[in-house]
Amino acid sequence: MILVGGMVAGADSIDDMDRLRHGAMRRPFAGVRAPSTLGSFLRSFTHGHVKQLHAVARRLLPRLAAHTPLLPGADQVAYVDIDDTIRRTHGYAKQGAGYGYSKVKGLNALLGIVSTPLAAPVIAATRLRKGPSNSARGAAAFVAETIRTAHAAGAGGLLVVRADSAFYGADVVNACRALNAHFSITVRMNASIKAAIAAIDKAAWKPIKYPKAVWDEEGQCWISDAEIAETTYTAFTSSRRNTRSPPVSSCGASNGWAPRACPLDRARSSIPGATTQPSPTLRSR
Repeated sequence: MILVGGMVAGADSIDDMDRLRHGAMRRPFAGVRAPSTLGSFLRSFTHGHVKQLHAVARRLLPRLAAHTPLLPGADQVAYVDIDDTIRRTHGYAKQGAGYGYSKVKGLNALLGIVSTPLAAPVIAATRLRKGPSNSARGAAAFVAETIRTAHAAGAGGLLVVRADSAFYGADVVNACRALNAHFSITVRMNASIKAAIAAIDKAAWKPIKYPKAVWDEEGQCWISDAEIAETTYTAFTSSRRNTRSPPVSSCGASNGWAPRACPLDRARSSIPGATTQPSPTLRSR
């Protein structure tokens, strides 16, 4: 409770916990420990303790949504965003710490976020992993867990799972379909994807204009005008269960052609007659 109270009071580090030792703070708390003591307490936590806290958080969200308008509009449309991040750690005894894709020593955390057009994003699921963990490691089970939590929190309508190319895989797509969820996942640019995009007829490209310019990291430039198109592509042909993902999109910077593809699943919907819309195929003009 002391740690929670410190965070409520604005503490974002162990040293900041010292603010609870001033004024009348001793009245609401039975005992206020020194920051160094609290730090030793936190360092005693193991991965097993983290899993226990994760289980508590997973049960909390649906119960909270049942008593508050946490996800308004989730009965119509909701989004699940999957991503991972590296959290820097210090010291030599931190369990699981290591160097990952960001070249930063720390722990890797998977995050599952649920949102609606009317609601701010809320964290539905988390998973702490070793620092060197690949982004897609255990992603299918994590996606399924996040979708189930979203359903339990009231997401009974159209549910779309969104992720970047790190999570592009047959197991993730099958996890989405098994739970009646649509998906929008960026495709890794391999030879077959490039060939599918190159085969799109030039007349199929439609011009669009961004309301605000978008910064392209690869081209190191701003993009405001683009073109969109759509094609078909059968993914995961080497897997036992092929997954057909009808729309494919690509995008490029203004100083060159750097396509990216994104398949969308339009196979099923919990709302009669509803389908997800094609993702824009972006090409600079």
